[in-house]
Amino acid sequence: MCACRHTIAEIQVALQTGRTTSVALTREILDRIDQVEPELRAYLHLASDLALEAAQAADRRRSDGEDHPLLGIPLAIKDVLCTRGMPTTCGSRMLEGFRPPYDATAVARLRKAGVVPLGKTNTDEFAMGSSTENSGFWTTHNPWDLDRVPGGSSGGSAAAVAAGAAVAALGTDTGGSIRQPAAFCGVVGLKPTYGRVSRHGLVAFASSLDQAGVLTATVRDAALLLETMAGHDPLDATSAKEPVPSYASLLDGGLQGMRLGVAREYFPGDGVDPAVRDAIQGALGVWRDLGAEIVEVSLPHTEYALPVYYLLAPAEASANLARYDGVRFGFSHPEAQDIWDAYRMSREQGFGPEVKRRIMLGAYALSAGYYDAYYLKAQKVRTLIKQDFTQAFQQCDAIIAPTTPTTAFRIGEKVDDPLQMYMADVFTLSLNLAGLCGISIPCGLADGLPVGVQVLGDAFQEATILRVAHSFEQATPWHRMRPPICRDAHG
Repeated sequence: MCACRHTIAEIQVALQTGRTTSVALTREILDRIDQVEPELRAYLHLASDLALEAAQAADRRRSDGEDHPLLGIPLAIKDVLCTRGMPTTCGSRMLEGFRPPYDATAVARLRKAGVVPLGKTNTDEFAMGSSTENSGFWTTHNPWDLDRVPGGSSGGSAAAVAAGAAVAALGTDTGGSIRQPAAFCGVVGLKPTYGRVSRHGLVAFASSLDQAGVLTATVRDAALLLETMAGHDPLDATSAKEPVPSYASLLDGGLQGMRLGVAREYFPGDGVDPAVRDAIQGALGVWRDLGAEIVEVSLPHTEYALPVYYLLAPAEASANLARYDGVRFGFSHPEAQDIWDAYRMSREQGFGPEVKRRIMLGAYALSAGYYDAYYLKAQKVRTLIKQDFTQAFQQCDAIIAPTTPTTAFRIGEKVDDPLQMYMADVFTLSLNLAGLCGISIPCGLADGLPVGVQVLGDAFQEATILRVAHSFEQATPWHRMRPPICRDAHG
């Protein structure tokens, strides 16, 4: 099998029938990483020896009769999730060289199931960005066009999956950071409901918005990973006690009688590339042909999502990142003469410009003279945005929306215009503010670049959005498209 065409479902069959082993598969993926990584730069840390040890352990478990669906599957991990035995830098010089003594709960559950951790993928610093250009180390490139961004902040994970440098990957989504890079790289990106997957060991950006999720080649792969990661965790006070269904077993069944909502606010025309809009309209036609009823709904406070997010997220970031002060956590400047020097010099050198920008925005919004005018008002509008979704889901089972207004933009194109960069997440932010679930799947090409469509669901309705996405995937060829970096290597 070509490395660019591995899916978890395919690997399961190959392992069960003895056509391959986890060690052989892991070696193949590591060879693939060596081949593409000089151009792609998706990984910050590659744990080849640890991966092969885990693969050997998986093969022993299989020979002893164990047969978990994820046993022996090579997986990449976004570098904001703590990993025992591997660095966790959050893409920041502030944490360069940090090795946590424990695994994040999501990682621990996957390790227990037998996955093979390949290494840590590149990310915008502390997950703050939409292009992976804000990494403190280097920019990851989009496998569809190496001159373009892979999206962010989970750009390293998305690029690795798209290029066959991982079978699947973990990411995090604070304002679209799984779904947006999934769309740019032509893969599946699942953002679960807030509280569905434990945040223990996920280094905080904005605690009320952060959520771990997955990037995969297919919807079924995403379902298999989610049902292993999800569930209550006593180490996370925000972790929900909702039961975890077998998501993979609920994918089939069709869409007859299902109502899919189209929010009029998500199709304004202005700012959306015409080719992207055409691809979304085509996707709606597919769902209609599959038996779903398309209904119009309204999310009237959508226009406020961007300013609300960029008040609340930086406010939480400014509080969460206060711990990196050159004394307790992170980089400490060696030339500091006293504690005030340590604070100033360590943060000045340890943090990049985007992190500094968001800390200043957040501190301003939380300051005594502006708390009521900005932060408190933003929290009230956040409640209205959540109420919009509650009312919309009384009329439909899921909502269809573009993932991004454009395809992947060129590296450097928006780096000097923060507002234009923030606009790349205009269709994803609302879901995080409401704490709901969403999945982005490929739905076409525009000028040779992938287009993604979102399926948005109510709280803990992952089974519904996975079913809707899977039905579309099975009826269309888009999940089988491969970027040039794969075609160049394998024809």
